[in-house]
Amino acid sequence: MILTGPAISAAIQAGEITIDPYDPARLSPNAYDWRLGDTIRICDGDLDAAVPTAFAEQTIPAAGLVLTPDAFYLGVTLERTGSETYAQLLNGDRTIGALGIWVHVSAPLGHQGHAIRWTLEIRAARPVRIYAGMTFGKLVFLSAFGTTASYQQQDAKYAATDGIDISRLYEENPGGVR
Repeated sequence: MILTGPAISAAIQAGEITIDPYDPARLSPNAYDWRLGDTIRICDGDLDAAVPTAFAEQTIPAAGLVLTPDAFYLGVTLERTGSETYAQLLNGDRTIGALGIWVHVSAPLGHQGHAIRWTLEIRAARPVRIYAGMTFGKLVFLSAFGTTASYQQQDAKYAATDGIDISRLYEENPGGVR
């Protein structure tokens, strides 16, 4: 089940959900409106699952940054979110979709116990200017059923993520799959 805005607020007050920084005005009927952080990575060259991705990192200037369709970007959420009680789903929203921005299409699930600033996969259909701190999507919280297992306690490659993280599939496929 998806938590309502009031249920998210109550869970924050009870210490069951962390959103930092938290602004109650960003609650919607079934979600929290998350914002884009101030750092972006521009992935360089061809991408290869067997080697770390090369990138250039920059702070998004106050005047904004123009994303172009020929590049692949990794961004980060402004908010650090997490919960040992609830799973999370992070998505873009209609507002940025209408600007031709696709964000975080491949990995929307935040497991119980995953307390992070999310790495965001970002693509632009046309040149579009973005700004640090702008609303970039919706975060929903889901009730989980069954025995819980905190993601932070797992031997998982992204458990310690606290900012932008490149794909680490190369750790599973050193030198490529043979």
